[in-house]
Amino acid sequence: MLPLGRRSVRVRSTLVLAAMALMSTLAIGVILDTLIRTNAHDTALEETQRAAIQWIARARAGSAPHPIPTPGPVKLIQLVDNQGRVIDASAAADHMPPLSTIRPPDDDRIENVTVCRSAEGCGIVTAIRFALTDKPGDADPHYVYAGVEAPKLLASHELELFIGAGVIGLTALAAGINWRVSGRWLNAVESVRMQVSTLSMNNLGTRFGQPRQHELAMLTDTANQALDRLEKAVRQEQQFASEASHELRSPVAGLHTQLEEALLYPDDVDPRETIRTALSATDRLTQIINDLLVLARLRADPAPQETIDLGELVIQEATARSRDVPVTAHATSKVPVRGRPIQLIRVIGNLLDNAQRHANSRVEITAYRQDDLAVVAVTDDGPGIAPEDRERVFERFTRLPDGQRRDPGGSGLGLAISADIAHAHQGSLTVEDSPLGARFVLRLPLVESADGPAHPATDPVCSGERSSSGRPAQRRP
Repeated sequence: MLPLGRRSVRVRSTLVLAAMALMSTLAIGVILDTLIRTNAHDTALEETQRAAIQWIARARAGSAPHPIPTPGPVKLIQLVDNQGRVIDASAAADHMPPLSTIRPPDDDRIENVTVCRSAEGCGIVTAIRFALTDKPGDADPHYVYAGVEAPKLLASHELELFIGAGVIGLTALAAGINWRVSGRWLNAVESVRMQVSTLSMNNLGTRFGQPRQHELAMLTDTANQALDRLEKAVRQEQQFASEASHELRSPVAGLHTQLEEALLYPDDVDPRETIRTALSATDRLTQIINDLLVLARLRADPAPQETIDLGELVIQEATARSRDVPVTAHATSKVPVRGRPIQLIRVIGNLLDNAQRHANSRVEITAYRQDDLAVVAVTDDGPGIAPEDRERVFERFTRLPDGQRRDPGGSGLGLAISADIAHAHQGSLTVEDSPLGARFVLRLPLVESADGPAHPATDPVCSGERSSSGRPAQRRP
């Protein structure tokens, strides 16, 4: 037999409820039995006392008939003298010995007793001490006994048996109801468990049905939402793995072919050129692998967020840029956001790298407030991005023809990494219309800085604006 801790929830809940029902109904049964017995006993005593007192009143008035009359259910009445002799009696008690040997004392003239005789059963008797007359010389006490047969309820255990049967029946009913109700609930839980047991990577599209029970419906809704997120994440990972393997396969295959040719045809292949080409391929592989590691770390970055002045960050990054393509930076006095500095620096760096790569002569970056958002806009004067490609450029390993021409060794992950970082900071990264070239806009939630709450400003130049040269920046025409 299994111990209680290893049995099913259904068995345990039924046993616990049955025990509680048994104790409750048993207590109620004991109380009910006591009340019924007490009430029956008190009712019988009231009748015997009433009959005895009525006869005594008539005897003292000199109008007591012989034999003693028996009103109501009281059939046994006897008048007994101080010597224990029956002087008068009712018809039913005429030839009987005294109903009781109890002699109430003078200070307690009425006593009640239950008398049981093996042959005749039990009876309830009231004994009253009194004097036949009020004369001082008539001091010998007499006793009146009035008795009735004890009710069957008191003389047997039928009441206890009846109450016991009720206790067992109610306990069984409570256990049966719990067994059925808990079974219905647990069947629904078992159905969900069976569906969960069939889940695998091949059928993540499975969704749980909606049970009738509200709590289970909430559970299945939550599980379905979790499956939605899991399916989406798994598909993204599968797509990412497929795209990553495809992007890594090409340079690895090219490198393998070049090295194989150098070994097979040593007289026809320039070893220095082969090594140079191999180094270029390994550089591209290194860049792809580094970017893949960044994407993997974005989802589990343990670094805490802190308050950062985005305008100051923009000025610092613009100042550190190479001078091949000039970068002009504009920033308002305070643009505070919550984030991880290393990640936000990477976003700004990726956007500036991309702008400088495609610009013809200049790049402009601005940081300002707009309502409750911090905005960083990076604009170049290059060929721009066609409207139909503005969403696609943020997909992993996507490289437009102009980008492949200007940077053949690129991984196509820079903008995808930047978009993921923006989303991780509850922000967005988009491509917007620009009169000339491309315009990338990063938006992040503003926070209150130590100097007070952030107030909205307009793009791109405000009073107190800073630039990378340290002088007030001029608005771009």
